[in-house]
Amino acid sequence: QVQLVESGGGLVQPGGSLRLSCTASGSISRSNIMGWYRQPPGNQRELVADISTGGYTNYVDSVKGRFTISRDAIQNTVYLQMNTLTPDDTAIYYCNFRTIIPSATYWGQGIQVTVSS
Repeated sequence: QVQLVESGGGLVQPGGSLRLSCTASGSISRSNIMGWYRQPPGNQRELVADISTGGYTNYVDSVKGRFTISRDAIQNTVYLQMNTLTPDDTAIYYCNFRTIIPSATYWGQGIQVTVSS
């Protein structure tokens, strides 16, 4: 099993920045993908960004150029630096950890990000 601990959410004004962190512990495969999903009010959960142990990254189009995902492989921690935030970024953000062999997916409990003046 894998446990995910998230931190870094909160309230920020439009144009501001936040950094999310997620640390995985437990039975950690050395080949995995970690990332962040979000669920805005009244909408479906969607992928924001993810990063593999090989360093490959994916971003949803709406955050390209504003958000940066990175990871510390030794600490099994993923970071999401969020800049130039807008009210449309308001959502509950969920850390995600997944492996192919064995096939498994784990979720954090979710942290609130609110962008408001």
